[in-house]
Amino acid sequence: MIAANEDTKSSENSWRESWGVKFKWTPKHLTADSLKSWIYTYDTVSTMAIDRLNEISISSHTKFPGSVDSIPREEKKVRGDLYELLQKHASTDDTIGRLWDEINTIPEWVDWEQIERGQKVFYRYGGPAITTLTFLSLLGGMGSGRTVETLDRTGDFSVDVVRRRLLETTQHTLNVTRDLESIKPGGDGFVDSVRVRLLHAAVRRRIMQMAEKEPGYYDMKTFGVPINDLDCIGTINAFSTALIWMGLPRQGIWLRSQEITDYLALWRYVAYLMGTPHDWMSTPESARRMMESLLVADIKPSKASANLANNIIAGLQDQPPTHASREFLCAQTYWLNGKEMSKELGIEEPSLYHTALVVGQCILFATLSYVNRSISYLDERNIKLVRMALYKILLQDKSKGALGYTTKFNLKYVPSFDRTTTVRGLAPIHAGRPRVPGRVERAALVSLLTSAIIACIVSSWFCVKVVRWVTTS
Repeated sequence: MIAANEDTKSSENSWRESWGVKFKWTPKHLTADSLKSWIYTYDTVSTMAIDRLNEISISSHTKFPGSVDSIPREEKKVRGDLYELLQKHASTDDTIGRLWDEINTIPEWVDWEQIERGQKVFYRYGGPAITTLTFLSLLGGMGSGRTVETLDRTGDFSVDVVRRRLLETTQHTLNVTRDLESIKPGGDGFVDSVRVRLLHAAVRRRIMQMAEKEPGYYDMKTFGVPINDLDCIGTINAFSTALIWMGLPRQGIWLRSQEITDYLALWRYVAYLMGTPHDWMSTPESARRMMESLLVADIKPSKASANLANNIIAGLQDQPPTHASREFLCAQTYWLNGKEMSKELGIEEPSLYHTALVVGQCILFATLSYVNRSISYLDERNIKLVRMALYKILLQDKSKGALGYTTKFNLKYVPSFDRTTTVRGLAPIHAGRPRVPGRVERAALVSLLTSAIIACIVSSWFCVKVVRWVTTS
């Protein structure tokens, strides 16, 4: 096994390599033992609010999402919007009001101008950012076998629903990065963050109740509390630091110092709204150390990790809007996660051709990113166009494969004793349809060929110059 799975007893200030990331281990990095305490702590504020909302629901003879009892058909509407329930009872109940007051209190470290700049960072690098979140943050995130134990029991990542699940996650990401009003209290990104926080509390409550009723269902001593603080830190890490120091650089893009600080500030505020420990994000240095510490201590793929990762591939292949082939999706997985991690997740090794297509895509992304950000007019225009395009393609236009509705992050897939794991599924078969390369593969091929032609022209020109210099000297 690679260095990622070794115990962290190596000497201080030594160079290490974990899952393809090389870094210098320092006394300020967190060991596995230091991180372990976080798997037994969790967001108690939202959990107590969920418990109280359940008590109110019981007193009003309505079922609450996440209770162990079955939910009668006529009461299913009551399982709806937890955010509206929170808002409704915040002024009349101290426990619920505590959560409401917390999320509506702006921390003193919040700088709205900085957060707005952080939002623009995401759309400045929209294409490579979405690619990173899909293949590194979400698919590669399945490498945390301990965290996957919770996901495995929800059914959210079964092959027939995983694509919709990813698009719903994309809604949250696009809303928190859309504009300043969206992330401020009452905005779409703000509300989505709180809804996801309440969803996590409801899932946690459900699994803990089930584990108490049937101890063999979930081992809290080994895996920690479901959706614990370390799980939540890992999630925020996947959407922020992993994008900055892993996903974008592996596509040939390095953020500027100010961009890094601004982007971290945005996701620190999102972490605050979601009840996640966030002090580690106060500086780029401490944020990077957390990412590196998690790589060493918490990334240990399991069989369930491989099942869910493969379900993501199967759920996305040949689907709109990109219509990307499985081979191309696997090539992107290998490029962004590395060969070692991809093999651990059971992803088949791509051909040289599809790997070359990924190279072409990276060249395209890097070229557009560096050109646009270097010219102020192009930068603002690009940010606006990318924002509009991502919303239309991924969220609004259902005819083109978008989500097509606004999710409220309800508890759709309730953990049950009938489903203790998510099986590895197969992609739907489209009988009689010839396989046509998707637009993303065609764009990557054009980029690769164009780059090759330019390289040939430049090298030929250089050779001619050298020959002339030699013959005339």
